[in-house]
Amino acid sequence: MEIGDGIATITIHNPPVNALSLSATPRTELGLPELKLGVIPGCGGICISMQSTFVPDFGLRNHTFMIRLVGVSKAVEMMLSSKIVSSEEGKVYGLIDSIVSSEELLTAARLWALDIVEGLSPRTSSLKSTEKLGSVDSSYEVLDNARLYAMKTFPIVPHYTACLDVVEEGLRFGGLSGVVKVTYSQLQEDKVFKELVLSTSAKGLVHAFLAERATSKVPSITDSGLSPRRIGKVVVISSGFMCSGIATALIISDDLQTLVVEGHLQPDKVKKAVTFLKGVLDYQEFQAVDMVIEAVDAEILLQQSIFEQLENDCSPQCILASTTSAANLSLIGERTCFKDRIVGVNFLSPAHVKPLLEIVQTKTTSKQVILDLIRFAKIIKKVPIFVKNATGFAVKRSFFPYTLGAEILANLGVDVFQIDRVITEFGMEFGPFQLQDAMGYQVYLKDVKEFAAAFPDRSFSSPLVQLMMESGCQAQRPFLSPFPIICMLYPFKPKPDLSVVEIIEKSAKLTNINRSEKPISVTDQEIIEMIFFPVVNEACRVLEEGIVAQSSDLDIASIHGMNFPSHRGGILFWGDTVGTKYIYSRLKNWCEIYGNFFKPSKLLEEKATKPIPSKNKKVSQPQFVLVHPSAVTLLSKLLFPITGEKFRQ
Repeated sequence: MEIGDGIATITIHNPPVNALSLSATPRTELGLPELKLGVIPGCGGICISMQSTFVPDFGLRNHTFMIRLVGVSKAVEMMLSSKIVSSEEGKVYGLIDSIVSSEELLTAARLWALDIVEGLSPRTSSLKSTEKLGSVDSSYEVLDNARLYAMKTFPIVPHYTACLDVVEEGLRFGGLSGVVKVTYSQLQEDKVFKELVLSTSAKGLVHAFLAERATSKVPSITDSGLSPRRIGKVVVISSGFMCSGIATALIISDDLQTLVVEGHLQPDKVKKAVTFLKGVLDYQEFQAVDMVIEAVDAEILLQQSIFEQLENDCSPQCILASTTSAANLSLIGERTCFKDRIVGVNFLSPAHVKPLLEIVQTKTTSKQVILDLIRFAKIIKKVPIFVKNATGFAVKRSFFPYTLGAEILANLGVDVFQIDRVITEFGMEFGPFQLQDAMGYQVYLKDVKEFAAAFPDRSFSSPLVQLMMESGCQAQRPFLSPFPIICMLYPFKPKPDLSVVEIIEKSAKLTNINRSEKPISVTDQEIIEMIFFPVVNEACRVLEEGIVAQSSDLDIASIHGMNFPSHRGGILFWGDTVGTKYIYSRLKNWCEIYGNFFKPSKLLEEKATKPIPSKNKKVSQPQFVLVHPSAVTLLSKLLFPITGEKFRQ
């Protein structure tokens, strides 16, 4: 059982009787989050868990215990969703026996242990308990429904179905089959756990887990000795979807109405949340605010005028932020005197849904402002990524080849619907053409022109989207959009519009990238490579130019900004998994055939042609080792929770 941060619990385990008693503090949180890391709850029932006070806490991590303590339905729900429950809920479900204060916890647990040994309190054998299992038919019905859900929701990764297989084994062969190795060749929790922990999906998810925690640590800023200031009152200047999304993100981390419909939020709390919002038409009330976020259209003269006015009407400590990713932040603040408080806060659209927040530093932005915004991001439940001021920042810059690569394939004669299908099966939420549709064609063309102006040496000019607009195709409009992403936004399911094929053929003739008259023949794997290898290449340029602090930040940016599949670890982690030599050779070959869009970056070429030698020459077999900067801190807490010894490599 994973225990929440700062919580101490005591579990008493007495083999072979398997007696379990558990005391918790009122702040204890219980759950099984292992599936988020690509593995199943394992370790045979007892393991050491991490918590911030360094008091030893022992947790239960075993399917077999769970289904007997809370029942099959609740156990499966908690495992598949990685749901965390409070101590009060845990007591109702049967996960814990008592709740005491943190000061009394260890004393109460010791006394309880003595009472059990002396026979004053009953021994309860959880592995043999069947009270909450229900009938065999109902249990298997729960598992069947859960398998359908897992196959539909998580079709690519293996650990969700593996988790259900182990639960079924515990039901079929009794409690001990999930813990003790048996003679017959059935699935065992220990065996499955070991297989999964070495899988590529587990490695990717563990990397993403650690990388996300590293985003809050920015060299020379978070270790500068400064303390973050509180941002309590914020003004958003603009109107429309982005403005409302940012305002929603500031007062609550999810869509209000959705939370009410799903029963997660009471209507009266919605009314209370809305009271935090106030509309104003002038600058009179800006003197008391801590930060102003400008979210108008990217018109440089308008933005300069706004920032000039803000400097006059806001306090000297007020942070002046802009959401623009098109205009240069330094130009926006050109008319101001105190440029050290000007910063970029790039919310990904929709702002109240996307978890990523790019914090953009200009050459003059102070460390204090960056530190304040890192704390601010955590408060509004966003994942902060620190980036330097550059065209497209981290997310858009890395992924601008994503749709352009797809257009190259389309102009070479590859079926656009096949491209979207292959990419979504790879794990992306939207295929490239579906993404164009979701963005809106005019917005997409504006972004393409921006990147073409910034990087003319490797841009690809295609008339495809312009021709689609001229022919009457309208993005995000039912029956007028050629791509079936609309079925996610409307109750009906429109079919792909095959008339778009004629438009693509016209575009291909105008582009003239295909030197033969026949469409090229590509496999699904080649589609994946021609779409994502240029993205890896551009991410290498972002890293090479120092736009992000560390490579893992680009992995998190790709996961939370572009919905790159988290089980692949992020765009650069995936690239390392595929192999930089292979990516470099493929890009070099395509560059010779199709042009500089595929030209390998200097960093990619260096990684491919000058591999870094292994420091440990004694290791002859490949090892699964956590090498992320956060791993040392994590392992030290796991391995030495009692004595507080420092981790020794």
